[in-house]
Amino acid sequence: MKIEGLHGGRAAGPAVQPRAVARDTAMGAAAIILAALFGAFTGLPLAALLLRLPVASLADMMHQPIVIQALRLSFETTCAAAVLTVLGGTPLAALLTREFRGRDALASLVTLPLVLPPVVAGLGLLLAFGRAGLLGHVLSIFGIQVPFSTAAVVLAQTFVAAPLYINAARSAFARADRELLDAAASLRASPVYAFTRVAIPPALPALGAGLSMSAARGLGEFGATITFAGNLPGVTQTMPLAAYVAAQSDMDAAVAISVVLACASYGALLAAGALARVGR
Repeated sequence: MKIEGLHGGRAAGPAVQPRAVARDTAMGAAAIILAALFGAFTGLPLAALLLRLPVASLADMMHQPIVIQALRLSFETTCAAAVLTVLGGTPLAALLTREFRGRDALASLVTLPLVLPPVVAGLGLLLAFGRAGLLGHVLSIFGIQVPFSTAAVVLAQTFVAAPLYINAARSAFARADRELLDAAASLRASPVYAFTRVAIPPALPALGAGLSMSAARGLGEFGATITFAGNLPGVTQTMPLAAYVAAQSDMDAAVAISVVLACASYGALLAAGALARVGR
């Protein structure tokens, strides 16, 4: 059956197909070019760091006191923040899988630190835990001073990085087998016991991936840390702050610290990706 065109001629079906192929080819080529440009944009700063890396003097720079102190402090505070995130974030993520009024508002509030400007996050922590803050006034009665201490670094890292773990844990717990949970309840298992034995084991890879992402974010935290904890060598000066200070006078040292920090963060992301694949 032949289809007539608007002017009585045959429809331009055979002629449309080459145009469609040409259009799709052009769009595909444009997408590849844009993807390549954006990939180059992402990799170019990292390549610049590697090309500027003073390999010959790298070992000497990594033995400088400022670098050693920053490395040790970053490792200790990141581990402490990870512990706090797991202890507090896991039950919160489990709570967010349940239906209750205001759940979406609470979930958005938990995720808010991810999109807050870091300085705003640090200022909020300072107003909460400072001497005249909401909790700082009470803490000062007991002689506890949180700002400009190592504890402040841990709190800043936890505040800005915990949402990554909580969101990952929430998604993992939401996929838990409800029938198994109901079966455990029918056997008179407590909700906490049933959740611990049924929901958590299958979610462990996803929890590990979320924790790796959270640790990578906390390791690179700068704005909230410098606002709330300051920049005290050996006390609050983490690797990002040490890189910032070194950049003012010794660019080679700043590059060395930055490369180490980038490698550590990249390793955490690789671990997160591997754990996520195991979970799937």
